[in-house]
Amino acid sequence: MQSRRYTQEDKTFENRYKDRKRIRRCAMKIVLAFDSFKGSLPADVACRQAALALAEALPAATLVEKPMADGGEGTAAALLGACGGDWIALPATGPLPDLSVDAGYARLPGGETAVVEMAVASGITLLRTDQLNPLAATTLGTGELLRAAAGAGSRIILLAAGGSATVDGGIGAAHALGWRFLNATGHELPPIGASLVHIADLRAPEKSLLSATEVRVLSDVTNPLCGERGAARVFGPQKGATPAQVERLDAGLANLAAVVHRQLGIDLLALPGGGAAGGLAAGAVAFMGASIKPGIDTIMETTGLADALDGADWVLTGEGKFDGQSLHGKVVSGVTRLARARGVRVAVLAGRVELAPAEFEPAGIAFADAITPAGMPLDEAARQAPHLLRQAATRFAEEWV
Repeated sequence: MQSRRYTQEDKTFENRYKDRKRIRRCAMKIVLAFDSFKGSLPADVACRQAALALAEALPAATLVEKPMADGGEGTAAALLGACGGDWIALPATGPLPDLSVDAGYARLPGGETAVVEMAVASGITLLRTDQLNPLAATTLGTGELLRAAAGAGSRIILLAAGGSATVDGGIGAAHALGWRFLNATGHELPPIGASLVHIADLRAPEKSLLSATEVRVLSDVTNPLCGERGAARVFGPQKGATPAQVERLDAGLANLAAVVHRQLGIDLLALPGGGAAGGLAAGAVAFMGASIKPGIDTIMETTGLADALDGADWVLTGEGKFDGQSLHGKVVSGVTRLARARGVRVAVLAGRVELAPAEFEPAGIAFADAITPAGMPLDEAARQAPHLLRQAATRFAEEWV
């Protein structure tokens, strides 16, 4: 069979195809909506690194950075990175009552909305392994940050509940806002996990420090306050609780719920998500009049991600590990849901990818790429994370755009 000659017409067609592809690449809009890569890249840094690589590979493309979070650690930084604002630094009580930490909260533009991240004052990463003891731990510092934000005029406080060292049902935070917790003989109890089983009476402050402030607890879990899926049994062991301490904490949370129901008429046991952050979510509902909101939905709304996706061709998202949990209540799932509704293709760049295409494609994700080379030790991957993410973003531009 005689081979066909490459004609001038073929060359013209090829050039036109290249021109069309070039025009498409020039007009392309890509949104960067990464979660943090735990231990290596904050969300805003991940977005910036990916944007730097794409700006070089696609110099005429429009790039929009929208750092994300699911309501846990990194929420304040993500919102500051996406919306702007100020970090208000101040000291606070740490996870243990005798520990002081450098903490603070985020004030978003306009000053009406503040972000208090409980991990900043009451987080597990603030303690050494030998210090972990949820019976002795408290959310007092988180309450001090809430008090400061409300006192500065915040009308809405987003309370990011995640990464806690505590299982105190939020009584520490409530104590900082003026609540008192008494035992059966009328003596005031210290606001720590060990006190929960002894609470017999609640004393509200004469004047609420949050009377002009709405508190919204951000969480990505739906665990109840007590029981097999409750705060003590599910999360207590990772915070250092022994089996005996788990049982005492669960009984204490149940006791707190009973006293709250009797005196305040609020059923904390039936509250979805009440077990978040060692029961801080339930305590916020009882003592602050708070509501519990899905973290990723609130972050997407606050950052204006939906508007950013209008007219976009792609959205790049990702986190440290892309696995089955990523498709349920996490940043990747929220971003994908919003993108699919707007006809925007989704790509995931993650530290590790543990899902096959047959598992993530039905969710609306076009492809996923692990930024960490096979066999690279975790500590080395963490050190090289910015470079590895830039490489992965470049591969995306070369192979998919």
